[in-house]
Amino acid sequence: MIALAAALLLQAAEPAADAQRLVDRGAPGAVVMLLDQGDPVIAVAGVRAAGEEAAIELTDLWHLGSNTKAMTAVLVARLVEQGVVEWDDTVAEWLGDRVETIRPDYADATFADLMHHRSGIIANPGPLTSLQLMGTDASRDVMADRLRYAAAVLDHDPGAAPGEFLYSNAGYTVAGTMLEAATGESWEALLQREVFTPLGIAHAGFGPPGSTDVIDQPRGHSSGLFGGLNAVPPGARADNPPAMGPAGRVHMSMPDYALWLDAVMAGARGEGDPDFLSPESWQILLTPPEGGNYAMGWGVTDEGAVLRHAGSNTMWFVQAVLWPEADRAAVAGVNDGRLDRVAPHVGEVVLGYAPE
Repeated sequence: MIALAAALLLQAAEPAADAQRLVDRGAPGAVVMLLDQGDPVIAVAGVRAAGEEAAIELTDLWHLGSNTKAMTAVLVARLVEQGVVEWDDTVAEWLGDRVETIRPDYADATFADLMHHRSGIIANPGPLTSLQLMGTDASRDVMADRLRYAAAVLDHDPGAAPGEFLYSNAGYTVAGTMLEAATGESWEALLQREVFTPLGIAHAGFGPPGSTDVIDQPRGHSSGLFGGLNAVPPGARADNPPAMGPAGRVHMSMPDYALWLDAVMAGARGEGDPDFLSPESWQILLTPPEGGNYAMGWGVTDEGAVLRHAGSNTMWFVQAVLWPEADRAAVAGVNDGRLDRVAPHVGEVVLGYAPE
């Protein structure tokens, strides 16, 4: 019994030391979570905003960036099981009468193609489109914006040939637009009802977390003119356009992110709740196309033994690595968007929790 207690204390100390190490290396604030056999150990260090005193707290919200993509994929799977859409539904089927031009290269792209990043669609729209769609979730008609975004990228030259891998935020945004065409509901409302609520995720939302007038949540940081860091308060400048939600705008507390990761790992082992998703759906979600190493929202290595992904909106960085058979996951995040500086340290932290 004493040995077990000592082991648990040691396990808890490791995330705390790693979170502090990330702050010591320059991030304003950091979080590290070890999820082992369903039990999360979460540690935080640093401050919510550079130059301020408000400390990071254990239940604070973290912008997950492109880690959102796996959630969009699960949303599609849920709607496939309900008969609302099919995996092989195409862009032209759902958007052909909603956008003016769909280039022939994209017309037959399916949900699976889009989420495997094999549709050929460019990675992101041009800067003019992004600028026109900037704003906050409250200030924009997000479904209208998403359709406008889809129209812009579907009328753009391909970034790759159909079937070739090209990581594309635009592809996931188009998939979300297709879901909206199929249901008449926003991607945000669908994700809340079909994914967050069934999994018991209670502290999640979209865009930059927190308030503009008080520092009640961590703020993302961008590089200053002279190499420093600027805390960016919630608002239009603090995130990508709301239209890009399906590609990367979810924020969530770490205890809630643990619920999500636990569901993914159980699904990968074939042990997930069948009322949420069938084993067959999880297999589709987590199996890359032949010859590839990217499934739907997850990089897959070691013949499926490891799932990994990272996300950033250029002001935050969060990385997750999962070892489903060991029922272990590690997450590390910082409210710092200097990827060349923070990404190697975050990666070192999460990979340090690999099972022996």
